[in-house]
Amino acid sequence: MSMMADAPDGLAQLRAMLAGQLKVPMGVKLGFDLVEIERGHVVFEGRPDRSVYNPLGSVHGGYAATLLDSACGIAVHSQLPANKGHTTLELKVSYVRGLTEHSGTVRATGRTISVGRRVAFAEATLH
Repeated sequence: MSMMADAPDGLAQLRAMLAGQLKVPMGVKLGFDLVEIERGHVVFEGRPDRSVYNPLGSVHGGYAATLLDSACGIAVHSQLPANKGHTTLELKVSYVRGLTEHSGTVRATGRTISVGRRVAFAEATLH
């Protein structure tokens, strides 16, 4: 891979996304947006509706997991240098209560714990 000297680092890429210059298909599909970004800290917001319901009549757990995974991954990405990417190695989610279309806006806050050369650790909460 060729390195471009003027390529933006992860934080600059995310700031461009927040400014509306980049749209993420997953966020569009599930109706959530990046609303805050700092190095090592991000917030996504979404408002679940019936389009993300499971057969039992509540929001599918995958909706919450996707918000949490996005928050962790993007918190890590905010600390990466130019021309570096990331992927999720492992995701563990503990559900305290379910969501419905009446839950209103939910916020997934992600923060890095450590970012090494090959592996990073992050955590996120959904409120």
